[in-house]
Amino acid sequence: MAGVSSMTVSRVINGEANVRPATREAVNTAIAALSYSPNPAARSLAGAAPVRIGLLYSNPSAAYLSEFLVGSLDQASRSDVQLVIEKCELGDHEIEVAKHLIDSGIDGLILPSPLCDSPKLIKTIADEGVPAILVGSGRPAQELNAVSIDEFAAAYAMTRHIVSLGHRRIGFVIGNPEQTASDERLRGYYVALAKADIPVDEALVAQGLFTYRSGLDAAEKLLDVVDPPTAIFASNDDMAAAVVAVAHRRDLDVPGDLTVCGFDDTTLATAIWPELTTIHQPIADMSRAAVEMLVSTIRRPRAGDDKQHVVLDFTLVRRQSDAAPRRRPPTRRVRPGQD
Repeated sequence: MAGVSSMTVSRVINGEANVRPATREAVNTAIAALSYSPNPAARSLAGAAPVRIGLLYSNPSAAYLSEFLVGSLDQASRSDVQLVIEKCELGDHEIEVAKHLIDSGIDGLILPSPLCDSPKLIKTIADEGVPAILVGSGRPAQELNAVSIDEFAAAYAMTRHIVSLGHRRIGFVIGNPEQTASDERLRGYYVALAKADIPVDEALVAQGLFTYRSGLDAAEKLLDVVDPPTAIFASNDDMAAAVVAVAHRRDLDVPGDLTVCGFDDTTLATAIWPELTTIHQPIADMSRAAVEMLVSTIRRPRAGDDKQHVVLDFTLVRRQSDAAPRRRPPTRRVRPGQD
């Protein structure tokens, strides 16, 4: 109907660039008139083996992982590829799992944080020549393609927001020290304080691990200092939720006595009270972009191409957990049975 070869039709359907606009229009018109849609089974029988993508994960945040998987599975379905999901532990286990997948004939790999910052894993994959995408690294390795946000700019924006409310005693909970995103978020905090002429007080900086439990420990440390913070910015929502829990246990009102802000905007941010002011990191969109980029690389490889680093936008989402610092002594709630 379009008056072209079956190969040209195939190029149009697969989105290849080397088709003239007039020809592409003729083929699309014929597709619409015939209500044609590709048959995956027939394509496999014709010799086009299905694309298999491996997704390795080792993330302590269930909320982060959930959103990442939703985006990955959605885009894998849209791209008509098979997604193989494997859990691994940090150390040498991720190397073992990656090699197993590569030996099984996997076409490409997706590495979300913290695996995106594993030098040994990145080197193993690059040496094997397998296409891979790093997702969520603060400083992506040059050997592989990557999808991320500007971690520094996001943390800088949140710290500046807290300063704009009038806070000068601002605590910070660092994320996992093995992840570059943690370094970039800490750097954003430091630079924002310097911009506001607020000296850094290391007593207001506590180490965390991106886990809820580490957030509890960090909050206890920060709130035990002689001159405690009036605001705490945690490097992810899990740790921010833990800070809120500790504040409530100490009879501190959030945000009346203590502003608490997080990072990621996972479902946890709106599952606690008060709902968290946080940085919206488009986790599902990042995983969709990773699958889409990887599939494109696998199906249309170009030798010598420079590695791509796609940076998506973040958003500061203000909810109920932040406010100006209290200008009067904090209100202490009296529990039943207390004088």
